[in-house]
Amino acid sequence: MQSSFLLALLVTTLNTQAPASPDFGEEAAARFAELALACVHREYPNKIAHVMNGDADARPPRELTPAFYGCYDWHSSVHGHWLLVRLARLHPQAPFAARAREAVARSLTPENIAAEVRYLSAPGRVSFERPYGLAWLLQLAAELREWEEPQARAWSTALEPLEAHAAGRLREWLPKLSRPIRVGEHDQTAFAFGLVLDWARRAGDEAMVKLLTERVETFYGKDVRGPLAYEPSGHDFLSPCLAEADLMRRVLPPARFATWLSGFLPEIPSKASASWLEPAVVTDPGDPKLAHLDGLNLSRAWMLEGILSGLPPQDKRRRSLEETARRHREAGLRAVTGAHYEGGHWLGSFAVYLVTGRGLLQP
Repeated sequence: MQSSFLLALLVTTLNTQAPASPDFGEEAAARFAELALACVHREYPNKIAHVMNGDADARPPRELTPAFYGCYDWHSSVHGHWLLVRLARLHPQAPFAARAREAVARSLTPENIAAEVRYLSAPGRVSFERPYGLAWLLQLAAELREWEEPQARAWSTALEPLEAHAAGRLREWLPKLSRPIRVGEHDQTAFAFGLVLDWARRAGDEAMVKLLTERVETFYGKDVRGPLAYEPSGHDFLSPCLAEADLMRRVLPPARFATWLSGFLPEIPSKASASWLEPAVVTDPGDPKLAHLDGLNLSRAWMLEGILSGLPPQDKRRRSLEETARRHREAGLRAVTGAHYEGGHWLGSFAVYLVTGRGLLQP
């Protein structure tokens, strides 16, 4: 049973942002913004996960989900819009900012969002984009909530019905979920739970914070000796073990997290070394599944930085985590080129999540 201290910590802590990395400036932001601008309204190629209830459902993506039909698939379109909102918010005077605003304004209209809600509400779609896409949708909503600017507030208001629907879907699902999902792709629960928890704190949804906290403690609180040696699988873009640790640092105070981490990932060296976890190598960046490993390097980097942020200042593992995060960061960012649409339609979002410190607590 969780302590009252932990519950108070979870309910009252505001997950504010760490400063952006010093090497991330307007030039890099523009490069990442262009990747999203090139795809958020590019309808094809398109990979839809679409339950059809009749002939009338045989329609193009722009009609099925008119807000989020680009970027190859629904969840990539959602986090492509998040990328544009985040970068326009952080770089409001940049040359790309006006185009980013135009793209977001084109998508986030009340009419488009109403159509999205109708689509998700149709029979047979209860598991649509659950949990990954719904978690990114809530991250987009959180970004808009934090942007104190009239146009952003209008977009936030327009998005609210879909935000509420996504949160409701997850709220209904979580008590029924009997086991965590420990894969390295979209169905993974640890990464999605982190995004949803961050949203719930920003939105002031204390009921969701409480529900997620209970689920996290139940699913992961007693885990020991995570099988990091078996990672990655060939199509992973998320590390099951590191994502779990990055989630646990969100719900445990530093001393408890340090103890939990010792039991879960005992292989993290206490002396400065990065050899315990090597960056993944992509053999064919034009293959949409094999290219996932480029995203794995990016997500490992932010998860390692997240783990680091949750440890006490004197923890002896900090230097190893710093060096390992740096190596994964460099490997991941080198791959964000846009040369192949298979990676270009989504890797920019992962890069921006990393370099802007989106998931990090302020020290």
